[in-house]
Amino acid sequence: MSRDLIVFGEDWGGLPSSTQHLIRHLAVKRKIIWINSIGLRQPHLSVHDIMRVLKKLSAKTICNKPAQEKLALHNITIVNPITLPAPRTCFSRELASNWLSRQLLPIIKRAKLRDPIMWTSLPTAVDVADKLGTTSLVYYCCDDFSSLAGVDHNTVVRREAELVEKADLILASSETLVSRFPHQRTKFLPHGVDYTLFSIPVLRAPDLPDNQRPIAGFYGSLSEWLDYNLLDTIISVLPYWDFVFIGSACKRALLLKSYSNVTLLAHRPHHLLPSYSQHWTVSMLPFTSNAQIKSCNPLKLREYLATGTPIISTPFPAITSYSSFVSIVQTAYEMVSALEQVRFQQIHEKRYESCNRLRRKQQQNAVKLHTWESRAKDLERWLDAL
Repeated sequence: MSRDLIVFGEDWGGLPSSTQHLIRHLAVKRKIIWINSIGLRQPHLSVHDIMRVLKKLSAKTICNKPAQEKLALHNITIVNPITLPAPRTCFSRELASNWLSRQLLPIIKRAKLRDPIMWTSLPTAVDVADKLGTTSLVYYCCDDFSSLAGVDHNTVVRREAELVEKADLILASSETLVSRFPHQRTKFLPHGVDYTLFSIPVLRAPDLPDNQRPIAGFYGSLSEWLDYNLLDTIISVLPYWDFVFIGSACKRALLLKSYSNVTLLAHRPHHLLPSYSQHWTVSMLPFTSNAQIKSCNPLKLREYLATGTPIISTPFPAITSYSSFVSIVQTAYEMVSALEQVRFQQIHEKRYESCNRLRRKQQQNAVKLHTWESRAKDLERWLDAL
């Protein structure tokens, strides 16, 4: 009989993380208690952090599920705890873990879980690993926390070392991350894709630019991991291209609004993303080269591949497996050249029709079997072996 799960992840909702994709599938056979984010850094005296704290304090302990998800998530209980984020001292860690466990234990007891496994994507959850009545611990790692923006690096890296020592199973989403952990307890679990969602044609999003010009697009976090110097160059050199960016924008990303051929759109629900990425001319992955990118395995890569749209990317290790289907560029001017090549083929569409049809089919076939469902089947076997 499948064991139930107590999961520490980010706040449920918004763009689904890899953890959320996997847990949705695991919830078919298991009860899940999902703990909304307990934080990876202490809050700052900023409007953003103050608003986030107030939202946490005002939220119900047991969160309501969105109406469209109630049926699909009938086995998942979403909990919004109040705690001290990323405590540093022994005293504050003990205080925070006792406070958190007192909130969670009554919920766990009422749920009548079957021999639950604790699963965490957040190293800071290690402080309650021995306090929730679980006998197995899973660490799912998708980031290099020593370089990830927006975390208290010293605190989180130390908690991660403790978590790795305690974990019965470590799951890593990239081969770079796999190499950092004990071989005998670590499994490589690359990201999957909702292939049906991204491959079946849908109508064009109404807020995409509609002026008959080619469009280069990107969706996801518009943070410092994008190469803005590269973007400044290609946007300036190609005024007859439109550039569309979808997601929460950092200050540097907001400067892109100064270009007349740039459209910045706010976060869009995950199920609507194909209405953008299927209809722009090129999907971009314009990442800068840093430790965070070298360890990442972005979900959007396989989603872009599933649309069949041409992809242009800067190099990073996780893209190597798909190098046959992606134009990999080192510089801004190489990206300009790659974009112009796609535009040339678009202008001479009939001449390149059979070539593009074959490329599209091969590109989609490369990820057709790598669905979240298939990833969850591998994961089920590993969890059942604990």
